[in-house]
This record gives sequence, C-alpha cells and structure tokens, in this order.
Amino acid sequence: MADQSNIQSAASKSIRPFKSSEEYLYAMKEDLAEWLKTLYDLDVTADTFMDALETGCALCRHANNVNRAAQEFQLEYPEAAKSMKVPSKDVVFQSRNVIPGSFLARDNVSNFITWCRQELWIKDVLMFETNDLVERCNEKNFILCLLEVARRGSKFGMLAPMLIQLEEEIEEEIRDQESLRAEGVQPVEESSPSRCYSRKESCQSVEDEEEPDPEPYVWPQKRVLCDMRNLDELVREILGQCSCPAQFPMIKVSEGKYKVGDSSALIFIR
Repeated sequence: MADQSNIQSAASKSIRPFKSSEEYLYAMKEDLAEWLKTLYDLDVTADTFMDALETGCALCRHANNVNRAAQEFQLEYPEAAKSMKVPSKDVVFQSRNVIPGSFLARDNVSNFITWCRQELWIKDVLMFETNDLVERCNEKNFILCLLEVARRGSKFGMLAPMLIQLEEEIEEEIRDQESLRAEGVQPVEESSPSRCYSRKESCQSVEDEEEPDPEPYVWPQKRVLCDMRNLDELVREILGQCSCPAQFPMIKVSEGKYKVGDSSALIFIR
C-alpha cells in the first residue's frame, strides 16, 4: 500500500487539472527550471526563473550550445541534416558584470531573440520581446519561446524538458498506432482493472499547438528517467477513492499512459 501522503501529493500534482492559466504557467517554469539546472547547474527555481535569466547570459550561452549540437549532428548525420533547419551563427554576448535591466542585459536578450528568429526560424506567434523578460511584460510569451527552443534543440540530441519528452512520447505512441492500423493490426493495450474516474477531475493532456515538420530521422535523445515504481499504485489508490455517480473506466496502456472511457486520447501522468 502506498504511503497516504505520497498519494495526496501525486493527486494534487498529476491528476487534478490546473485551476488557472497562472498555475499551468508556473508548472512550465518548474519544468524549465529543472531542465536548466540539469544542463548547466544553474541556480534557478520556478520562483526565481525570470530573475535568473533576465540578463540574457544563460540564454545566449544555451543558444551557442544548440549550435554546437546542431553542427555535431550535421557531421554525423549529413543526409538527415539536409532536410532540417540547422543553426550555425553564434550569439555574441556580454557575460561579465551584466546588471539586470541594463543596456548590456537588454542587448544580450535582443541578440538571443535575433538568433531565435534568424537561426531557428521560430514563428512570431511563439516569440517574445525584450521587455517581456526584462520588465516582466509578458512571461507567457518568453516561456513558450524557451520551450520551442528546447524542442528544436532536442532534434539535435540535446536534453529536453520533461514536458517536451512527454510530447514526443505522445507523438511516438500515435505514430505506432497509426502504423499498426495502416497494416490492419489492432493495437494491443495492456489492460488493468477498471477504476472509477470523475468527469469533473479529468486529466489535462499535453498537446502541441501545431503539427511539427516531419523528420526523416529520429535522434536518439537523452532522457531524464522518472521513478515509475509506485506510479500505477498511486493512480489506482487515488481513482479508487472516487464516489461520483457518473463513472467510467480508466485503462493502463503502458507506464504512465492511460486511456479514459471511450476516448482514444492518451493521458500522461507523472
């Protein structure tokens, strides 16, 4: 039997939907902060996320690391790289004695933005402006842009935030199922005993805003492994507590992946 405190923690973080866009934004900052901490041992948390990046130094340093990864990918897989947008121009930035809000900080952020537009060809809808970060005018645009930068970097083998890893797992699952259906084979699901699930507490799935460009080669990515030992037990315990009159089954497809009711959409829980 799983510890009750762990069950409640999992319920609050994994299954209950976010009450507001601010909560979801905070969750994205948590994910990105953990990602940056893993990559660069950067002292950053969700609460200090904007403060840690406002000088633009870490952003420009990451941009140049994406360039290095892209160049290595191009050398190792030249045929695959031909069909991809491979960045090459490094970002020139000031890394010493940069004061937040200063001209140097603004120049660093501006140079990173230019790199995003010209080297990664990120669309305007996912871009941010200098003041969005420096003066906190629009945190959401900055976070969405950084997620897109992480997504592009993962194509060249760089570590991706957990949110991007989940997106890729969803895409892989969908591609596998479509391939089986095209061959006339019914996908086999790993079933578990049905559990009740409240319509009012349905999981929030992760979806891309748009379909990514198809790539001829899938880069073997580095992944941050999650501890799945007690995940299914936690899910079973939480769902078993539901006493709602309107209930429908939840079926385990694989580790951390579930289907609810008659929907074919995959629900990812971590």
